[in-house]
This record gives sequence, structure tokens and C-alpha cells, in this order.
Amino acid sequence: MLKPSIEGAINDQVNQEFEAAYLYLSMSAHFEAVGLPGFANWMRLQSQEELAHGMKLFDYVHARGGRARLQEIKAPPHQFGKPIEVARLVLQHEQNVTILIGKLYETAANERDFVTAAQLQWFLTEQVEEEKTATDLVHRLEIAGDNANALLIIDKELGGRTGAE
Repeated sequence: MLKPSIEGAINDQVNQEFEAAYLYLSMSAHFEAVGLPGFANWMRLQSQEELAHGMKLFDYVHARGGRARLQEIKAPPHQFGKPIEVARLVLQHEQNVTILIGKLYETAANERDFVTAAQLQWFLTEQVEEEKTATDLVHRLEIAGDNANALLIIDKELGGRTGAE
């Protein structure tokens, strides 16, 4: 059985994951609108990953006898800047999520809920991958600069990403 403090903290994280999914889906719509379908594909898949993360936590709460309580999700922006600006925003967002998961892990450890701490280890490991992917994209876009050809090459590569990755 989950302690109320753990249940509440996990529910807050579920909200964060769903909010990230919504943000990334809005970024996908932005890229579709500006003619960068590869970036749109990448952001759509990022959105799906965040939704899956939220559902993993949602299911965990119920598996431990708790109750998932959905919260309001704030509307994301509809307009974004250049791809490099969006990539930096994604990186910043992922770094923030890493901090939040770390705090959730700390709460579980302080409450001596080692089962939840073990469950959260997966999320901590996942965040390393998320931050690396975003960092790599930022670096590639910094190298590309204002070169439209380089941007289109990156767009094509991002368009080749599938949900299995």
C-alpha cells in the first residue's frame, strides 16, 4: 500500500508526464505547420513516450493499491521559434523532469518505500537517455547554424525515427 505522500507525489509526476506529452504534441503541430515533417515526427514520438511514462506511473499507483488522480493540464504554447530554440526548450524540459524524478525518488527513499524507489530507478535511467538525445540534437543544430541544407538533412533523419526506438 502506498503512503499518501508517495501517492500524491506520483500523481503529481503523472501530471508532469501528461503535460510534457501535450507540450511535445504542440511542438509537433508547430513543425508540421512550418514544413518540417521530420521534426514533427520526432516530437510526436516524444509525446507518445511521455504519455507512456505517465501511464506507467498511473498503473503503478493502482498496482500498489492507490488511486491515480488526474489533474488539470495547462495549455501549451501554439507557436515556437526556430528548431534550435525548440530543441533547447526540450532539453531544458527534460532536465527539469530529471530533477522532479530525483525529488520523487528522494521522497520514496525518505519514506522508506524501497519498492517505489526501485520502480523509479527505471525513470532515472530513462532520463539519462532523454537528456542525451536532446543534447545531441541541440549540438547538431548548433553546428548546422543557419544552413538550410543542413537543417533539411537533420529533418530527414528525424523523419526516419520510428516508435520502436
